[in-house]
Amino acid sequence: MTRILVGAFSFVLLFLGQSQAQESRIHHGDIIDVDFVGGFEFDWRGGLTPEGYLQGLDAIDGSIYGLCLTENELAAAIKKVYGKILRSPDVVVKIIDKSGRAVVRLNGAIKNPARFKLMRAVTLRELIVNSGGLTDTASGQITIFRPKNASCVEPSRDEISGASNPLQTMTVKISELLKGLPSANPQILSGDIVEVERAPVIYIIGAVNNPQPIFSREQMTVSRAIATAGGFAKDADGKRATIIRRDGTEIKNIDVDLAKIKSGTIEDVILKPFDIIDVASKGGGKRKFPPVEANVYGTNDQTEPPLRVID
Repeated sequence: MTRILVGAFSFVLLFLGQSQAQESRIHHGDIIDVDFVGGFEFDWRGGLTPEGYLQGLDAIDGSIYGLCLTENELAAAIKKVYGKILRSPDVVVKIIDKSGRAVVRLNGAIKNPARFKLMRAVTLRELIVNSGGLTDTASGQITIFRPKNASCVEPSRDEISGASNPLQTMTVKISELLKGLPSANPQILSGDIVEVERAPVIYIIGAVNNPQPIFSREQMTVSRAIATAGGFAKDADGKRATIIRRDGTEIKNIDVDLAKIKSGTIEDVILKPFDIIDVASKGGGKRKFPPVEANVYGTNDQTEPPLRVID
């Protein structure tokens, strides 16, 4: 059922509402064209200094600040400054190249991790759809890391934290994103790092019908884990299991009496991420060494994911 729901994620997102377009603002890396209509003496084309000023377009009062202004706002600022030496100047500002902006990175439990060049306003929902949707390993949460001064939108959500931290963070619940809640579908900005968090894994081995890793998105008990793995196999003891748990560099073996759990004599044991549950078989002994754990999340041989452009 989980596989079907996650697999349908992209299909559902395609039919949810799109965000309203926002007027483009000037970012670091943009190439800006300033045209003084009716003449060419003061025309200018270039980018921003690290401090956010127009590089090379000096005015009487000093440099002109352009970072995070819209084209119209910057045009108005230039008119005001040059109005001291020109009579009613008519200025048109255009962002002619956005390819130098910081890329967005989408990582984690996503089918096609990628880097994105954003040439227009893009929401979290659209970014996930463009990457093929979530994988079965996705947990219930997405974290957005936003470097300060890399974008032109001030944090406005309670989830954003770390006033003195160079990285601001925002958390989004996948369940709320699927419901179409606007608050769960923020605009993604240049420089953002979007991490679709992976669910912690629990391994079920031994005398069960379908030994497998289980991606746990909520508290998982021993009994539920065994049921998820298809229940006891024919040769299962039915009474004994061992939890193999790593605690730092130490490995602990915790014996579990399944019969007492079933009768209600003791409470079911709540598992921790990366626990290994070894269900005993009839006449079988206890495992002396923990098994080798497979990389269930998969590997990425690329040093950098592919770069895509959204325009």
